Amino acid sequence: MIIEKPWGREEILEKNDKYMLKKLTMFEGKRCSLQYHNIKTETIYVLFGQLLVWSGSDKNKLEPKTLRQFESITILPKVIHRMEAIKNCVYLEASTPEIDDVVRLEDDYKRI
Repeated sequence: MIIEKPWGREEILEKNDKYMLKKLTMFEGKRCSLQYHNIKTETIYVLFGQLLVWSGSDKNKLEPKTLRQFESITILPKVIHRMEAIKNCVYLEASTPEIDDVVRLEDDYKRI
């Protein structure tokens, strides 16, 4: 299933009771919402492009990390984070299966 997003698109490759796997495309200069998950753990793995990942425990003091092809980061529950494409980027997100576990703190596209 492909879901169009204001920053690109998300394709759910697998969702079952143990894990979820998505392929995401994010366009250069776009970013997802500033968010955290209460339960969900996710690992981001860049297939190509460059992705800037902001993360931390305080939304005003987030640490940036640039991911390039074949690099990854794991984001644990309660960690505030946001992904931003430095260059057009395709990445995989492997996570626990809680698809609706998203708490948005800020959003460029006025989503709740």
